[in-house]
Amino acid sequence: MKAVILCGGQGTRIRDVTADIPKPMIAIGRYPILWHIMRGYAHWGFKDFVLCLGHQSHVIKDFFLNYQMRTSDVTIALGQETKIEGLKPSGIEDWRITLAETGLEAMTGARVKRIQRYVEADGTFLLTYGDGVGNIDIRALIDFHKRHGKILTVTGVRPPSRFGELEIDGDRVTGFNEKPQATAGLISGGFFVCNRGLFDYLDDRESLMLELEPLQRLAKAGEMMVYRHDGFWHPMDTSRDYKLLNELWASGKAPWRVW
Repeated sequence: MKAVILCGGQGTRIRDVTADIPKPMIAIGRYPILWHIMRGYAHWGFKDFVLCLGHQSHVIKDFFLNYQMRTSDVTIALGQETKIEGLKPSGIEDWRITLAETGLEAMTGARVKRIQRYVEADGTFLLTYGDGVGNIDIRALIDFHKRHGKILTVTGVRPPSRFGELEIDGDRVTGFNEKPQATAGLISGGFFVCNRGLFDYLDDRESLMLELEPLQRLAKAGEMMVYRHDGFWHPMDTSRDYKLLNELWASGKAPWRVW
């Protein structure tokens, strides 16, 4: 089962931190938040990734193309011919990564539609954003999704009220409101599980936002369920989030570090 991560946005609300790099490449400690998300998936056994690239995609490509060099001890012998010796990896990730160019201006719905060919053979795939970390039990999330048999499962969390609010009846999602002004209920934390039927609700329009028409239509059709996560989840949405997540990592008590 592949894990799709949306990495193409411009991160306009955190430009003071990410002016020169894509938002998923903002560092928590030594590594970008994207790496933390991928390590979380890998911990649960999901190591085949599709990254939906857009804004400054070359930065993400460069990171993974040079991953071993960036994460290893290196001895360089300078002279007429520079030689690199003693390459000792500090950690080998047995990941498979598809770096998919999904458009500079495309919204989230269009980006997911454009990677359909990479995931539809599996029937079911994982999907999340490249800017939020949590200690979600991915195996339990998938088991929940398989039990209810609907097209899509969204992980519902309870952080600050600036994200898509879920209207629910039991475990069934009946409505989806993108970024309300205030809410006391569950919000979307990403970490979706999707059946291939999701693509019937998507098209290639650049302006298509997953969080608007597609999820609202799924909710209305009774094809969207919520997996309730009471543990840690936090986005990298502002410079304050950046500071908090880095402080948690530096303390050695980062809740999302399940590996």
